[in-house]
Amino acid sequence: MNKTASKRALLLVNPKARRGHEPMAPIIERLEAGGLSVTVETFEALPELARDIVRLRHLADLVIVCGGDGSVSSAAMAVVESGLPMGIIPMGTANDLARTLHIPTNLLHAADVIVRGRTRRIDVGTVNGHAFFNVASIGLSTELAQGLDPALKKRFGRLGYALAAMKVLTKAVRFHAKITEKGAAIGAETYQIAIGNGVHYGGGNVVEETAEIDDGHLDLYSLEMTNLWKLALMVRSFRSGTHGAWREVRTARCIEFDIETKKPMPVNTDGEIVTSTPAHFKVLPKAISVLAPPRALARQAVSPRWHRPMITSRVS
Repeated sequence: MNKTASKRALLLVNPKARRGHEPMAPIIERLEAGGLSVTVETFEALPELARDIVRLRHLADLVIVCGGDGSVSSAAMAVVESGLPMGIIPMGTANDLARTLHIPTNLLHAADVIVRGRTRRIDVGTVNGHAFFNVASIGLSTELAQGLDPALKKRFGRLGYALAAMKVLTKAVRFHAKITEKGAAIGAETYQIAIGNGVHYGGGNVVEETAEIDDGHLDLYSLEMTNLWKLALMVRSFRSGTHGAWREVRTARCIEFDIETKKPMPVNTDGEIVTSTPAHFKVLPKAISVLAPPRALARQAVSPRWHRPMITSRVS
C-alpha cells in the first residue's frame, strides 16, 4: 500500500500557468489510482491561493500546487501555517524549484512522486514576510519581471524571457544600495542584488555552486561591473554558480540580510513582484515538508560549505 493511501489531497490549479491548458483528468486519475482522494480548486490570481489553503485546510492531508514557481511560493506561508506537506505539479515556464528537487517536468511522473509519499524538509526564504524558494532580487530581474508580457511568456517560454532581457539590458542603470549583514553595512553601486534560498533560478542558473535548499543559509550576490555587457562573458559561470569568482561580483552567505536603497525599489520573488525596499531577508530553516524524490537524487555540492563573511567588491 502506498504511503499516501486513503489521504485527502487538495489540488490547486493555476489555469494561467504556461501549461495550465493541459488536461487535468489524467493527473487526477494517476493520483486517485495511487490511493488519494482529490479535491480540485482553481485560482485565477495568486492571492487566492493562500486563501484557498486556509479555507480548505481542514479537508486535506496534503496540498498539491499545479503551477509555476510563483504559484508555489505564493502557497508557501499558508502551507507552513497549515503544517501539511506540499506536492508540486510543475506547470510553469522555468520550474526551478522542481529542478532543484528533481521533480520531473512530465506531469504524470510528477504525480507519481506525490503518490510515493516521500517527503523532504526544505528551507523557505522570506523578504518582508513574503516567501520565496529560489531567489529574490532587486534591479535587473525585477525590471524583467515588470516588462515581461504574460502572453509572450506563455507562448514562447524561455525565449520570451530572453527577448525581454535584451530590452531591459539596453536601458539598465546602476543604483546605490546599502547591504547589511550581521550589523555590518557596506555601500554598493550595482545593477542587481539577488538573494537565493534554493539552488536554481532563472531557468537553470545556479545561486551559488555549494548552495542547497536545506542548508539553512541565504546566498547573496551583487553585480557591480561598470560595463553591463560583460555579463555575456559571465553566462557560463552563472549556470554553474561560480560567478563569485569574478572581480565584479560581490558575494555573501548569511541567515539574514537588510537591503536599503535611496528610493523604494520593487523586489521580485520567484518571478513575482511582492514588496519593495527597504527589504529584510531571512531564512526559515526546514520550514516546509515537500513531496519529492529521495535527497540522494538531488544536486550534490561539489565542495564543502562554510560561512563566508561579506566580501568587498574588487571593482576598481
